[in-house]
Amino acid sequence: MRNRTVTTFILLGLTDDIRLKILLFIFLLLSYMLSFSGNITIITLTLTDPSLKTPMYIFLKNFSFLEISLTTACIPRFLYSISSGDKSITYTGCVAQLLFIDLFAATEFFLLAIMSYDRYVAICKPLHYMTIMNSRVCKNFIFFCWVAALVIIVPPISLGLGLEFCDSNTIDHFCCDAAPLLKISCSDTWLLEQMVIIGAVLTFIITFVCVVLSYVSIIKTILRFPSAQQRKKAFSTCSSHMIVVSITYGSCIFIYVKPSAKDSVAVNKGVIVLTTSIAPMLNPFIYTLRNKQVKQAFHDSVKRITLLFKK
Repeated sequence: MRNRTVTTFILLGLTDDIRLKILLFIFLLLSYMLSFSGNITIITLTLTDPSLKTPMYIFLKNFSFLEISLTTACIPRFLYSISSGDKSITYTGCVAQLLFIDLFAATEFFLLAIMSYDRYVAICKPLHYMTIMNSRVCKNFIFFCWVAALVIIVPPISLGLGLEFCDSNTIDHFCCDAAPLLKISCSDTWLLEQMVIIGAVLTFIITFVCVVLSYVSIIKTILRFPSAQQRKKAFSTCSSHMIVVSITYGSCIFIYVKPSAKDSVAVNKGVIVLTTSIAPMLNPFIYTLRNKQVKQAFHDSVKRITLLFKK
């Protein structure tokens, strides 16, 4: 950022209470470890197990990578701040953190929409599934998710490079987020605020509409199945993704959809803790506990590792 006044920001965090800080540190450390290990396990299984080479698991592998990336961009730095008491972050570090958090979060939204379309094809057009969702199409979809996210976040971040911070370098947050940065800037932030809101709302609406349309078609198709067993099996293939979609959209809906970035960011702190620590921790368990193929692949991997140690 082209900044003449500030080289370092101070992140206030969530609380100044020592006991709450200790509890928060333990909670975030455990959730980060579970999130990292759970998502790494899914990535490893989808890379090594032949039964998990289908498009659904290709997307799941990339989703797990995004979850690891999102939580790593935010939580370790906050854990360091709590443990060391050092609340400062360099100007460049703040910009990098903001860029990566927004990039990974936006890409996740687009990927969730693509995963919904994948489930639509699998259930509504099963005979053509492997033709429609071939390897090349999957790679193109994933590439599209990253490009779409960049198109959404690069313009406001580029415009934000000209912001000046004259009176304060204290950010009322535990990570670098757009709203508290705009709040302390002495530049005219109206245009930038509108760009942030429009970008966030467009991302949310476009992906949400895709998800809703996919699942409306899916539910209509499933209800036409003749037997209850078929309907149950079809719903089970979508249940994990539907839960993850509900958590992601439900927790993120309040982050940017508000009149002005000058408003209070207190609600955002709790929501971002949810999206950057709890949700990435829960998602691997949701997919493994409700998915027989992933559970079987995990059991097979454990058996292979056990046999290797016995030798």
